[in-house]
Amino acid sequence: MSLPDTEEIVEDLSFFDDWEDKYKYIIDLGKSLPSFDDAWRTPERLVKGCQSSVWIQPGSEQDATRGEVLIFAVDSDAIIVRGLLGLVLSALNHKTPEEILAFDISAFFESLDLERHLSPTRGNGLRSIVNRIKGIAQAAA
Repeated sequence: MSLPDTEEIVEDLSFFDDWEDKYKYIIDLGKSLPSFDDAWRTPERLVKGCQSSVWIQPGSEQDATRGEVLIFAVDSDAIIVRGLLGLVLSALNHKTPEEILAFDISAFFESLDLERHLSPTRGNGLRSIVNRIKGIAQAAA
């Protein structure tokens, strides 16, 4: 099962009136993430700055029209964070390094009214995840 794109997520979440339902949707996104290889749960893949444990395994593949795109396997020990990872991947996965660096993730989160509904530590962790992915894209660009 593939993740919806960012426009679909914004549209889907706009149907819910309260944040409890929005959280359920986000958690369901996390449940749709592919399984994560246990061999990738290593300190160098662990994202610093997250309250929960978050691992990112980068990779790449060739796209016939765009060239190299970055792909990310991700996991967390917290179910809501897996959902937040689903949001991040909907925006940044299967993109070229340049597309990742150009994408305004803050505007995406604002359109969801997301950070206002996260604890400060979750918000900081979310920024750490995005910064790690953008750092990987910067190195690949």
